[in-house]
Amino acid sequence: MPTKVEKDVVTGTHTTGHEWDGIKELNTPLPKWWLYVLWATVVWSAVYFVLYPSVPWFTGYFKGVLGYSQRVTLENALKDARAAQAKYRTKIKTATPAAILKDDELRSFAIAGGRSAFADNCAPCHGPGGGGRPGAPVLADDDWLWGGTIEQIYQTVRYGVRSGHDEARAGDMPAFANDDTLKPDQISAVADYVLALSGKGTATEAGRKIFADNCAACHGANAKGNSGVGAPNLTDAIWLYGRGKKAIVSQVSMPKHGVMPSWTGRLDAETIKMLAVYVHTLGGGK
Repeated sequence: MPTKVEKDVVTGTHTTGHEWDGIKELNTPLPKWWLYVLWATVVWSAVYFVLYPSVPWFTGYFKGVLGYSQRVTLENALKDARAAQAKYRTKIKTATPAAILKDDELRSFAIAGGRSAFADNCAPCHGPGGGGRPGAPVLADDDWLWGGTIEQIYQTVRYGVRSGHDEARAGDMPAFANDDTLKPDQISAVADYVLALSGKGTATEAGRKIFADNCAACHGANAKGNSGVGAPNLTDAIWLYGRGKKAIVSQVSMPKHGVMPSWTGRLDAETIKMLAVYVHTLGGGK
C-alpha cells in the first residue's frame, strides 16, 4: 500500500510513497536530454505521418503530402535498367549463341545475365555455379551427356530432357531386371565390368560379353558414351546416380531417369541464350 511521501535519507530524493518489502521507490525524474529526444521522436513521427505513406485510407492508403512511394522508385529503377540493357538484349535476340560467344561485349553481358538466371532457375538442381547434385549433372566439368558445344547446350536448355516437349532430349536406359532380361548374377558381372572400366574393379569375360550384347549399342563398344542418346561415358570417374557396385547394380536393374524442364515459354528467348552462354563458360563447354 502507498505510504506517505518522504525524503530518502541516503540519496536525499523524495519517494513516490510506494514501498515493497521495506524497499521504497524513489521519485527520480528522467534525464532532460532523454525527454528531449523522446519528444523529438514524437514530433518527427507526426511529421513523417503527414509527409509519407502511413495508414490505410478511404481510397487505398494515405499517400502522404510528398507522394513518395518506394514501389514507384523501384519501378523507375527497373525501367532505367531495362532501358540500359535494351541494346544488348536486342542484339542477343537476333544473334546465335555462337555469335554471342565471339562478341566480347555481348558475351560479358550474357554471362552476367545468365549467372543471375541460373541462380534463380537452375541452381536448385545443378547446385551453385553448376557444381551438381545427385541426379543432376555437374555443369562445370567437361563431361556432357547430351554434348557440350554451345548449340547442344542451347538445345538442351530450350527444350529440356524428358520434359514432354516435342523437341526435348529423350533417351531411356532399359530396366534389365524387368522380364528377366538379365539375371542377378549377370547384372553383378556387368557391374564388375563397368567398375573395371574406370579402374575400380576386376572384369570378367562374362561381364565383357554381357556389356557387348546389351550395353555397347548405347554406351559404345569402348564405353565412352554417346551424346546422341544421352548415354554417359563409363570409363571416367564421374557418376550421376552414385558410384560403387551397389549403385551400378541398382541403375542397371531399375534405372533412374532424370527430368529437366523445358525453359521455352518459362523464360524469354534472350534469357535462354544467356543461360546457354553462361553454362558453356562455366569451364566445361566444348
